[in-house]
Amino acid sequence: MATTDRQATTLALAHALSAAERGLAVIPLSRTKLPALRSPHRHDPDAALPPCHGECGRPGHGVYDATTDPTRIRELFAAAPWATGYGIACGLPPHRLIGVDLDVKGGTDATGALRELALRHLFTIPPTVVVLTPSGGRHLWLTGPPDTVVPNSAGRLAPGIDIRGAGGYLVGPGSRTDHGVYATAPGTEHLVPAPCPPSLLRLLLPPPRAPHPATHPSVGNRGQGLVQFVLSAHEGQRNTRLFWAACRAYENGIGRALRAPLIDAAVHTGLTEQEARATIASAARMTGHRP
Repeated sequence: MATTDRQATTLALAHALSAAERGLAVIPLSRTKLPALRSPHRHDPDAALPPCHGECGRPGHGVYDATTDPTRIRELFAAAPWATGYGIACGLPPHRLIGVDLDVKGGTDATGALRELALRHLFTIPPTVVVLTPSGGRHLWLTGPPDTVVPNSAGRLAPGIDIRGAGGYLVGPGSRTDHGVYATAPGTEHLVPAPCPPSLLRLLLPPPRAPHPATHPSVGNRGQGLVQFVLSAHEGQRNTRLFWAACRAYENGIGRALRAPLIDAAVHTGLTEQEARATIASAARMTGHRP
């Protein structure tokens, strides 16, 4: 490893340990801003099963490896000596961090868009930690209430505004990437993440879901469980859960009976009916059945 990479790894570890002292759970990142440790399940034959979130005890589960334990942090960085940065997990206590990512790529004026949202919805961003990105963007650090789960989103509020919530992470200041170094904005180094304004928090939350679609009684308890498995999917795992549930349904001889309830459940989680039908058809073909 080049001397500069060793120095970057040493600095990243030091910054990560410092963040952990402030109650921020961290993971090592590569120069691409992705988790530095690859999944231990990438070659598993059961990759279509519900994903492991670290229950196996091995590292390589992305944000689910995030920790404030200094011994564990050193172990993670020792397993990834190529890491040059660190990620800070969002949504975890005690801070329940919410990251507002303001991008400037492609001429996008995300800062202006946030300003318009603030005027329209009558909120003000309080003084808080601001991290400057190599591309010229900014990350605003806010905190959420303990009884609220803020999801990740990209461009939902406005073009160029991405939200890092539960299951997401922010690149920590001091991290070195292929495009440069992330740094805390002058004057915000000693601030703590400020509470998210209530009006902004309401914009970050998804609209209330309609009541769960009922499952036809003919599919039995096994079918009910598969439908509930799909209904509990979060963004980023909806297709995977639907495919797995559909495969199990066809393998257990209830694929045709469960097709409509699974489509209803998938649409309920945010997939389109066309996407749901295509995923179930793929599961049918995979298990040797006609779609």
